[in-house]
Amino acid sequence: MLEIRRLNPEDAVLYKALRLEALRNHPEAFGSDYESEKDRSVERYATRLESEQSMTFGAFHENELVGVVTIVCSEPFKMRHRANVFAMYVTPRARKQQVGRQLVEEALRTLKHHPLIEQVHLSVVRTNEAAKALYRSLGFESYAIEPRALKIDDTYHDEELMWYRF
Repeated sequence: MLEIRRLNPEDAVLYKALRLEALRNHPEAFGSDYESEKDRSVERYATRLESEQSMTFGAFHENELVGVVTIVCSEPFKMRHRANVFAMYVTPRARKQQVGRQLVEEALRTLKHHPLIEQVHLSVVRTNEAAKALYRSLGFESYAIEPRALKIDDTYHDEELMWYRF
């Protein structure tokens, strides 16, 4: 059985391990990189998990963290109606089991009850057809392509920008 819940500082060790797996296995999918994060302390991840501006949800299967997604509410006054989805990842052994869907659904449910949030934004590497299909099936719409959004060595990766309106 899958449990979806908000991560807290006590989950920092599990979160760090899954985050490093994601950065190592799919560097094109994240703005950060493995080398920048591998030596960060668990305490730094714990601090991130207790932030007031963001929430990270985890999917647990038999007490193992198998997926995560983070939502961040915009802080500038003129952008407080917006939130962003970041750092979505499901470990390969848990894919094709609706884990990603359940994580994003929980993020959207949480944001729907936020008194200021009217829309949610995300970016996804243009070649990740499975993620784009998931987001579209949940009601996200594409509105732009950011060319050469990320550069890894000598390879550029475009990102598709998507949004969801409550």
